[in-house]
Amino acid sequence: MLKKVLIANRGEIAVRIIRACKELNIKTVAVYSNADKDSLHTRLADEAICIGEPAANQSYLNVKNILEAANITGADSIHPGFGFLSENAKFAKMCEECNIKFVGPHYSVIEKMGDKVHSKETMKKAEIPVIPGIDAKDKSLREIKKATQKIGYPIMVKASNGGGGKGIRIVEKEEDLENSLNIVKKEAKQAFNNDDIYIEKYIEHPRHVEVQVLADEFGNVIHLGERDCTIQRKNQKILEETPSIVLDENLRERLYKAAIKAVKTVNYTNAGTVEFLVDKNGNYYFMEMNTRIQVEHPVTEVLTGIDIVKEQIKIASGEKLSYKQNKIKFNGHVIEVRVNAENPNKNFMPSPGTITGLNLPGGNGVRIDSGIYAGYTIPPYYDSMLAKIIVHGQNREETIAKLKQALQELIVEGVYTNIDYLLKIIDNENFKTGNYDTSFIEKFTI
Repeated sequence: MLKKVLIANRGEIAVRIIRACKELNIKTVAVYSNADKDSLHTRLADEAICIGEPAANQSYLNVKNILEAANITGADSIHPGFGFLSENAKFAKMCEECNIKFVGPHYSVIEKMGDKVHSKETMKKAEIPVIPGIDAKDKSLREIKKATQKIGYPIMVKASNGGGGKGIRIVEKEEDLENSLNIVKKEAKQAFNNDDIYIEKYIEHPRHVEVQVLADEFGNVIHLGERDCTIQRKNQKILEETPSIVLDENLRERLYKAAIKAVKTVNYTNAGTVEFLVDKNGNYYFMEMNTRIQVEHPVTEVLTGIDIVKEQIKIASGEKLSYKQNKIKFNGHVIEVRVNAENPNKNFMPSPGTITGLNLPGGNGVRIDSGIYAGYTIPPYYDSMLAKIIVHGQNREETIAKLKQALQELIVEGVYTNIDYLLKIIDNENFKTGNYDTSFIEKFTI
């Protein structure tokens, strides 16, 4: 078993990882920027070390400082959480070179699956359905136009190394193609330091469904069911639930088999997620593989009773999977929402500041993952997520009712939040009846 884990992250995911480590009797090291010196994760860890100035590129993205922190504290492993360096193959490789265990897949797999074009080609060869598309790298505008005419409009222009909803643009007609290409290339360069792009057919009225997988270093692979992540704003997930109400048992099993096949095809290890788009006719298409823990992992933990973070650490320690597929049980219905410090009435402008009052909801079937407390000052430099509310009921109707009650109990004073916005979503009749796709927010003007 690993002895000391450095968490190369912040906020609620750092708190989440620290808790899992403590249950496994593993020492923890928190890293923090100057802006995060009073954050909850620095207080809960066994040790805390400053790694730089507030800007992410000087702290949480500063590979040199993070590796030095691991060396100074004697950490034998690094858990990257999500975001920041979690899908950075070069960082994972440097960890290996420094004899530090990276809690995640091998760097070569991160590299292969992080490239959207390569990953789709790999899945295509494995006979897993993929969305028709082309690699636009090094192609002229004329070549791209010719290819998109074959694919057919509308199309999506995407950053090849993108993620988190950044570097994506829908193009309805050819006249808008050149401008969209330029915009996405610019966004990709700024966000990922790589302006390679690819183009794919835009699937109309899709549902976004992903499958959680676990794989050890002995070839054992299991799935932990699916999560429906269709409710999104500008390609950023807002609400996730399981099970998906659009899957029948036949389609569900096909998705599970495709996800397992994808994992085995690339010799994947640790926790990961295989993401699909499902169209209105029940066709499914591989989108990408997330080679890390995801924000919405608690949905699956609550459904199955399995601690995914602890399984990550056990796998990284060289242990075999603790579970067999036929022993996995799915219980009830689970929904998670992301509570952010932002003002929906001002185009979701981030709302940093001090939390002057706080009341977190509770009760049977309510879980809160958060890194905030009363008196905590939210810095302006990072993601605006304050907490995740995860509710569990016997069925979807009960779960929605519990979520509504939890949101009504939640009080965050001192900053703007999206609490009322979330209540409007779950009160919408189209949400309640399942009559929606990824355009839900825009279509129903929430």
